[in-house]
Amino acid sequence: MADPSTYRPSPGTIPDAPGVYKFRDPSGRVIYVGKAKSLRSRLNSYFADLTLLHPRTRQMVTTAGSVEWTVVATEVEALQLEYNWIKEFDPRFNVRYRDDKSYPVLAVTLHEEYPRLHVYRGPRRKGVRYFGPYAHAWAIRETLDLLLRVFPARTCSKGVFKRHGQIGRPCLLGYIGKCSAPCVGRVSADEHRDIVDDFCDFLAGHTDKMMRRLDKEMHAASADLEFERAARLRDDLAALRRAMEKQAVVLGDGTDADVVAFAHDDLEAAVQVFHVRGGRVRGQRGWVVDKTEEMDEAGLVDQFVSQFYGSQVDLAEEGDASPVPRELLVPALPDDSAAVTAWLTRMRGSRVQLRVPQRGDKRALMDTVERNAKEAFTQHKLRRAGDLTARSAALQELQDALGLDTAPLRIECIDISHIQGSDVVASLVVFEDGLPRKSEYRRFAVKEAATEGDVASIAEVVRRRFYRYLSETRENEANPGIDPETGRPKKFAYAPNLLVVDGAGPQANAAADVLAELGVSDVAVIGLAKRLEEVWLPADPEPTILSRTSEGLYLLQRVRDEAHRFAIAYHRGKRSKRMTTSALDDIPGLGQNRKSALLKHFGSLKRLRQASVDDISGVPGIGAHTAALVHSALAQEAPKEGRSER
Repeated sequence: MADPSTYRPSPGTIPDAPGVYKFRDPSGRVIYVGKAKSLRSRLNSYFADLTLLHPRTRQMVTTAGSVEWTVVATEVEALQLEYNWIKEFDPRFNVRYRDDKSYPVLAVTLHEEYPRLHVYRGPRRKGVRYFGPYAHAWAIRETLDLLLRVFPARTCSKGVFKRHGQIGRPCLLGYIGKCSAPCVGRVSADEHRDIVDDFCDFLAGHTDKMMRRLDKEMHAASADLEFERAARLRDDLAALRRAMEKQAVVLGDGTDADVVAFAHDDLEAAVQVFHVRGGRVRGQRGWVVDKTEEMDEAGLVDQFVSQFYGSQVDLAEEGDASPVPRELLVPALPDDSAAVTAWLTRMRGSRVQLRVPQRGDKRALMDTVERNAKEAFTQHKLRRAGDLTARSAALQELQDALGLDTAPLRIECIDISHIQGSDVVASLVVFEDGLPRKSEYRRFAVKEAATEGDVASIAEVVRRRFYRYLSETRENEANPGIDPETGRPKKFAYAPNLLVVDGAGPQANAAADVLAELGVSDVAVIGLAKRLEEVWLPADPEPTILSRTSEGLYLLQRVRDEAHRFAIAYHRGKRSKRMTTSALDDIPGLGQNRKSALLKHFGSLKRLRQASVDDISGVPGIGAHTAALVHSALAQEAPKEGRSER
């Protein structure tokens, strides 16, 4: 592992100007390319304390052997140069938004003499026009089957095309009118290309012109008493309408836009894009990529736009519609949004708008794309967690990395949740064989240590959990942990192989000290720090770093995230309940039963506040005197609440 200080540029030699920089490994290969408004500020950040860097950034700077930069005049030039260098050098630490092979597309091989329509998965190629991607291959075939009666273009492979040309007979599609049979010369190459061009225009969204033309031809044929041709044109129109119905109208104003959304954690990000053309969703695609550096949604937008649209423009053929839409809807604007907009405008050849939708149909569509991104991210994580081989590998990796005697078949995790020390609660979640066991989850309201911070709270929860464990196992020595009356395991009957606490060294030390105090020696303890995903062992001054692609780290993240979710849910419920009843707490003579009766009768504190004394006294168990006290207390509290809301 290289020391970044050995190749750090001398202080003051880095210009304070916009530019693009390259990190090279000791053999001279470019491993990372980036851009910056200020080269000096950005490059100095890479040579800070290694423990403060993002895990992938830390790996990059310790792999590199040198850094160099190029100064440019504007941020737009920096954006273009960054994209060109990433395309030229293909650096290993840069994210490339290559097309996801899991999404099928409809491909049109325009570079061939007789273009072919077919379902395709894989990287984009020059000379081929793509429509989609679609959610399923059968959706493409269904659409293609509808359109072939109107646009009878070739769909067969080169081998089939050549064979039927040799035998002089078309295939079945040629006989039933769903192929113009260029293989046997029924149409010339130019006539076949006209059919393909009309097909591409229709899928590109130029539907109205095509429908009007067919409608006009149908009425003309009917007027000329060519009823068979008119009926055929009528059926063609119906097929086109059915094909159009398969593309949902999401924006009624004929919007031409791409809608982009993200779901991400500290290490990875899921990206989803909906392509809307003419107000209809024409395609959807998605990726899950590594995060190169610590970045928020604005940084993800900046990275995605430059890489994705640059590659799409490179692959577009002359005369094709621009892959850059008129409008790009994103969850957050990048810091250099003006430069990004100017770059996109130059690539499109006309004005492009980059904005965050705030309300209306476009905001609703953005919410839909965000849900898709979150679902894709969840499925990505569950795909690894749900695989038996991956789970076994994860448990084995944890055993090796943490020096455990056996694989941690039972893992428990504790997380603390509060807001500035109020309503302090904790969660305990259980994973067995790498899967959550929700019936074993437990919740704690932190009592003695609520005002002393997270470390003391962790210690209290660990003490309470393992005190119960020791008590329950000692009560029935013949069959420890089993309730003699019911024959079922008690709540805390089983100890974990591995106890994970949310936090770093201090939290891990506090948990280990409590276990030692209670005499529990067969439970391993670690702390998992959120930001850098470092694993801390008790009394160890340095963290243990697991590979970011490690199945073991994935499992620990899932356990920690589940504990965090469970703690947040408990905290929100408790806080909501406290805030609901706090206005009634100080009223003399009003106990919990009466408070519950009032809230149940009126439905909410807001309606209770609007009620008169007579309305309140009508609640069973509430007398006139108590009703007057309630009405007076709520009337005095209302102005104070109004000020806080403003």
